[in-house]
Amino acid sequence: MAKTLSCKIGPSILNADLSQLYNESQKLIDSGADYLHLDVMDGTFVPNLTFGHPVVKCLRTKLPNAIFETHMMVQNPLQWISAMADANVDQYTFHIEPCDDVPLVCRKIKEAGMKVGLAIKPGTPVTCVEEYIDMADMILVMTVEPGFGGQKFMTDMMPKIEMLREKYPTMDIEVDGGIGPNNIDVCAKAGANMIVSGTAVIQAKNPPQVIQLLKDSVNKHLNIKSN
Repeated sequence: MAKTLSCKIGPSILNADLSQLYNESQKLIDSGADYLHLDVMDGTFVPNLTFGHPVVKCLRTKLPNAIFETHMMVQNPLQWISAMADANVDQYTFHIEPCDDVPLVCRKIKEAGMKVGLAIKPGTPVTCVEEYIDMADMILVMTVEPGFGGQKFMTDMMPKIEMLREKYPTMDIEVDGGIGPNNIDVCAKAGANMIVSGTAVIQAKNPPQVIQLLKDSVNKHLNIKSN
């Protein structure tokens, strides 16, 4: 677990112009992004299909110093660990729902030199992830159904974040799904310190301004919680 919490903003490139993946990614980093959230979908765990490790590896050659988190919306998370490690991914976040042996996947991720993120869908009780907390570097609470960008934010997921923050005050908690200036305060107040925002940042007229607004909200509430 993290010793001290900090705010991190990780734009999702899912809604970017994927034909300009490097340029779009560089623009986000230049706008103040702390990391890039890369949505990997296999067409099985979720009905959509995006990109895999060859694309991530190519992007890494262009952005050697960026922090990459791959959000693995895949049926078999064990299958892609070595490939993503080869692409120099920093954090491998996978869903516990389709996974038969979560501790094994966590161990393999660590052995491959990556951080472990555990993700839960909106319909998954937060208690399901608690038994694996000690194996995780981060917990991702989805605020939309995984698989598609541009969905409406689910406010009723906030109690999950509140419970995790209360019980695990130094754990990195990420929130992903329909997040932007209109609802960042709700997420920050609940206790999320890692914010994934796609459409709200990428389609903004002034992406740096939006990223700073998200950071300011999270930092304000983090300071309140630490006092």
